[in-house]
Amino acid sequence: MKNLSPRGPATDRERARWTRFTFILHLRPVRLPARTLRWNHTFGLGGSCLVLLVLLVVSGTLQMLVYQPVPGVAYDSVVALEHDTTFGPLVRGIHYWSANLLVLLALLHTARVFLTGGHQGPRRFTWVLGAGLLLGTLVSGFTGYLLPWDQLSYWAVTVVTGMFAYVPVVGEPLRRVVLGGDGVGDATLVNFYTVHTTIVPVLLALAAAWHFWRVRRAGGVVVPPPASTEPDDENGPPQVMFWPDLMVREITQALVLVALVLVLAALLGAPLGDRANPGMSPNPAKAPWYFMGFQELLIHLHPIFAVLVMPLLGALGVVLLPYLDRDDRAVGVWFRSPRGRRSALAAAGLAAVTTPLLVILDDRGGGALKNWLGGGALPLAAVVGACILCGSLVRRRGGTRSEAVQAVVVMLTVAFIVLTVVGVWFRGAGMALVWPWTGGGA
Repeated sequence: MKNLSPRGPATDRERARWTRFTFILHLRPVRLPARTLRWNHTFGLGGSCLVLLVLLVVSGTLQMLVYQPVPGVAYDSVVALEHDTTFGPLVRGIHYWSANLLVLLALLHTARVFLTGGHQGPRRFTWVLGAGLLLGTLVSGFTGYLLPWDQLSYWAVTVVTGMFAYVPVVGEPLRRVVLGGDGVGDATLVNFYTVHTTIVPVLLALAAAWHFWRVRRAGGVVVPPPASTEPDDENGPPQVMFWPDLMVREITQALVLVALVLVLAALLGAPLGDRANPGMSPNPAKAPWYFMGFQELLIHLHPIFAVLVMPLLGALGVVLLPYLDRDDRAVGVWFRSPRGRRSALAAAGLAAVTTPLLVILDDRGGGALKNWLGGGALPLAAVVGACILCGSLVRRRGGTRSEAVQAVVVMLTVAFIVLTVVGVWFRGAGMALVWPWTGGGA
């Protein structure tokens, strides 16, 4: 392939060699702008998610040869996998770390697309598909969380599904359908195993294929603007070949990621606590880390606002983002402009300071936020007011509508990240605030 002309195959021999890459070239353009090869433009996050998905499928399939989805037997089968199966701990560790890294990188990929304007123009529906993939990733992680059937997984699922009961009218029936009964039991394990090993993987594979096809149809990732040292010529941005310029980089990053997962799996493995005991709840009982933000909200707000109103508004906002923000003049530019970067950093700093202060004040005030106007109306109004104020300030300083929307999204995202960090590391027995390194009061 080294002798291929940058404009495509010119001789019969080149055409014959080119056909070997036909399938790959349907996934990627034959030629692409050289500027898209910059690692700090995309960080290879989308491809890394695909690599982790493949690792999950392979390691999960191997675990299915030993695992038995039956309460009383499931835990013993995991123990057998850990102690009596050749490379069992390594395989389980690969699955565990791939799952957690997939959630993290999928979130980072979503943020990267938004902050570079990759959700605009012909990529609007691609963004919606990506949001669906993110949701499917969370569902996959949550359904797989229960399968070890230890104390940590049993009570984490109990906590999360218990939130369903707070949803009016449909909450309790939905909870019973998910659990297969009144509580976490035999039917729950079978339901989660079925969803985790069959339904979600098929849906993720189909959605991922559609998502990559949409990206390919739109011409690949968004193109960053030219640097002063590489102006466009009359034919447009300078072009490079997919092979070897991009493919070698993608293979290299995939190998580095696989090596990282192997090191984490070999050194740290996957956690396994005591056998699940429905009669003895750990203190505290926490949701998986990617749902801890909602559990933290539940401490401060009325359950209807914490598990229904806020999540619905957040999901609706994510889906509508590309349709609310139609200014595609700065597509490919991180934060749209230097002014947009400053506005986003200011919004992030505001959220990073005010959110923990509000958490501490509410904790010291005995849950005052829950008692204000029905336990959530005033906090919700305050959030809406903060968003309006943030967007207005950006516009008054000469910012575009896109920069104002970006600042608001950054502010809300950082606030939720702070809530997640507080829930994971700063909540101890009785969900009281503690210092994570001492266990003492904050």
